Amino acid sequence: MNSYVERLLDRISNGKLAEDRRNAMVELQSVVAESNAAQLAFGAMGFPVLMGVLKEERDDVEMVRGALETLVSALTPIDHAKSQKNEVQPALMNTDLLSREADNISLLLSLLAEDDFYVRYYTLQILTALLTNSPNRLQEAILTIPRGITRLMDMLMDREVIRNEALLLLTYLTREAEEIQKIVVFEGAFEKIFSIIKEEGGSDGGVVVQDCLELLNNLLRNNASNQILLRETMGFDPLLLILKLRGVTYSFTQQKTINLLSALETINLLIMGGLEADPGKEANRLTKKTTLVQKKVLDHLLMLGVESQWAPVAVRCSCASDTLSSVCEAPGKIIKLCMFTVYSHFQALRCIGDLICGHPKNLDALGSRILGEGPQEPALNSILRIILRTSSTQEFVAADYVFKNFCEKNADGQAMLASTLIPQPYSMTHAPLEEDVNMSFGSMLLRGLTLSESDGDIETCCRAASVLSHVLKDNIQCKERVLRIELEAPMPSLGGPEPLMHRMVKYLALASSMKNRDGKSSTSGNSYVQPIILKLLVTWLADCPNAVNCFLDSRPHLTYLLELVSNESESVCTRGLGAVILGECVIYNKSPEAGKDAFSVVDTISQKLGLTSYFLKFDEMQKTYIFASASSAQPRKPLTRSTAASMADIEDVDDSYLPEGKVDHPILSSIFDSLFVTLVKSLEADIREKIVEVYSHPKSKVAVVPAELEQKSVETEAEYIKRLKAFVEKQCTEIQDLLGRNAILAEDLAKTGGGSNSQPEQRVGGASDRVQVETIRRDLQETTQQVELLKAEKVKAESEASTYRNLAGKIESDLKSLSDAYNSLEQANFQLENEVKALRSGGPSTFPDVEAIKAEAREEAQKESEAELNDLLVCLGQEQSRVEKLSARLVELGEDVDKLLEGIGDDVGLPEDSEEEDE
Repeated sequence: MNSYVERLLDRISNGKLAEDRRNAMVELQSVVAESNAAQLAFGAMGFPVLMGVLKEERDDVEMVRGALETLVSALTPIDHAKSQKNEVQPALMNTDLLSREADNISLLLSLLAEDDFYVRYYTLQILTALLTNSPNRLQEAILTIPRGITRLMDMLMDREVIRNEALLLLTYLTREAEEIQKIVVFEGAFEKIFSIIKEEGGSDGGVVVQDCLELLNNLLRNNASNQILLRETMGFDPLLLILKLRGVTYSFTQQKTINLLSALETINLLIMGGLEADPGKEANRLTKKTTLVQKKVLDHLLMLGVESQWAPVAVRCSCASDTLSSVCEAPGKIIKLCMFTVYSHFQALRCIGDLICGHPKNLDALGSRILGEGPQEPALNSILRIILRTSSTQEFVAADYVFKNFCEKNADGQAMLASTLIPQPYSMTHAPLEEDVNMSFGSMLLRGLTLSESDGDIETCCRAASVLSHVLKDNIQCKERVLRIELEAPMPSLGGPEPLMHRMVKYLALASSMKNRDGKSSTSGNSYVQPIILKLLVTWLADCPNAVNCFLDSRPHLTYLLELVSNESESVCTRGLGAVILGECVIYNKSPEAGKDAFSVVDTISQKLGLTSYFLKFDEMQKTYIFASASSAQPRKPLTRSTAASMADIEDVDDSYLPEGKVDHPILSSIFDSLFVTLVKSLEADIREKIVEVYSHPKSKVAVVPAELEQKSVETEAEYIKRLKAFVEKQCTEIQDLLGRNAILAEDLAKTGGGSNSQPEQRVGGASDRVQVETIRRDLQETTQQVELLKAEKVKAESEASTYRNLAGKIESDLKSLSDAYNSLEQANFQLENEVKALRSGGPSTFPDVEAIKAEAREEAQKESEAELNDLLVCLGQEQSRVEKLSARLVELGEDVDKLLEGIGDDVGLPEDSEEEDE
């Protein structure tokens, strides 16, 4: 094969006849398109030959076409069933070889200016193949080539086939290249994109509309400047036209649904804004939300996500080109279309939730919006109906997201919804589902909360409980209002009215018993029912003593929660939330009644569970996937051709993305958002602290009134003594009980402290920990004081050493002066001797005896010198002893004494040496 490819290349490069060269090019293209070996051989030797043809033979259009088509074949993988996974991929190697030289990219881009249609078409195919396999190299090369992006943008105005290829190429180019995104926008990308979408028929168009929207999303994703430019130039009207549903049949084809999903992704990108670090991001986001609502985007989203819900399934899922009978003949097709339709609905709902989040005017707009042309109803009622009746868990999560954002920091909206929560007669709440159109929001919600006790109704109750938790969150007035709601018993003989909270606990227990009876594992079916109802109770009891009191009014509630927390067959999340509710019954408990007060609850927890086991439930819950991942939300995956093609094959809820061993339902990751996780963590810290505080005080503080200890006027001595004895016995009993409970607490805390528990649990160590910390603090303080004292002594010793060094220098100076004086005397004496000799040589003289005078003077000077030397030696001895003491102290302090005394006293002995020499 190598030799065959080589011969063909030789004919192309060295052939004399044009026809023979063209035939060789055709043969080469054919063999490269069919054989991996030929592709491999071509990559080794063919690129220089064909690039030479493209560069030097522009006038021969047929040769240029053949060369480009051959390059396309060389870069296109050949799929063989027998090919091995680890086998060399010639197409990838050829892509790498071609993209290494920037000149090759420049040459290919220059071919886009040629008049021949096929030359431009094959060139775009080659560039797309290079971009697919070597994106970074192509992006860098195009940025360095003058007018490289401009040439590609010009292709968008070319013939349809060329335009579509250029659109794909630009879509690949702009996915992660910010510089290319800026140039493309500067070249008028927005105008050209919307022009093509309009030509193709908007959302009813084909895959070209999808490619246009994907390119648009690439230009807007995390790019605040491009988003602002779109708003200020084109505006949002062209985008909103894509979302507008025409007619009343709500006809959806698969491609139309994908186009709508792409447009919804564009809306979401505009709502979310740029990167987190962008200055002014929040202001830009609010401006875009305001503009979008002013442009009626909320109406389009409600039409797409809510009103089209209630069209018949056959109509919702019918293709424009297919009759109903042909759809029914292909059940797989209708299932796929239904799945795409559901995706478009819940994406529209999520857009509504993002649009109203943190925007008061948009919140009011949604709260006051009325839907329908015949029987009309508020938009929130319609969204609630989706929650209660949809068969898709993803759609339930999306609709629940709307209520979450509607109620977040919106006390007026919560109060408006809570005001409609009025109990209906039992016959009304169990009317057929079709009659809920005439119900108020509160009646529909209460109906969902109180349906019969079948499995499906329990799931509906759980979904309604999620909505109610949003209505009650951080709103004490709504909590108190809903607390007063009492429900009729199914039959008068079963008892009187029942508080709504008690019904919720009843359904919580019922869901657990159904799961155990059916033998379902916690990862299947409606395993999210219990955690969501528990979330409602956690939210309801938070900072609401009256709710705690209502919960504890029924003694079995506490017993059930203790069993739930200790039941190992329940999920970790369920046990942890049950432990949180038990803790709320302690920290928000204001009841003075015995058996319901905080001490009684803590006492029951300690006896039934043990505090070690109880606190362990918090640690286990915090380690679950749901709580660990709530603070780091994953970004949404962009919608591309590949993701859209695989969308219909995905199950409604996919458990596969969860790590092994995680037993909680996937949708809980959406329901348990970061705000709820933060609430649970703060409650945990308060619960630990409160339980220690409860145990550190007596069970009951008996207010001893002096009159009780005084004898009553009608009381005999014996009765008085008996009453005092009973009072003392009661006090002793309470003291013994308290000591016993404290012993249990101490044992639990000791066990807790011995394990490898989290920091919050170690705080429960209480007094012993504080004693240890105080001891360590004292030891540290004493050590610090000793170090400071040693530092002061070191400074003092250094000062004294400096003083003695100065004194030693002075003594040395004095000795040198004395030596100089002695030398002067010697010189004077020598001169006198010379004079005496001269006088003697001159004859007799009457002068006194010079020798006697000289001897006397020498003797006197020697005595004075010896006296001074003795005094100096005494001083030196004293100083030497002091220096030795200081040296010892400096050694203790770590100082180098020899280095300090270096060079001192080296010349002290010089005078004595000179004296000895003179003698």
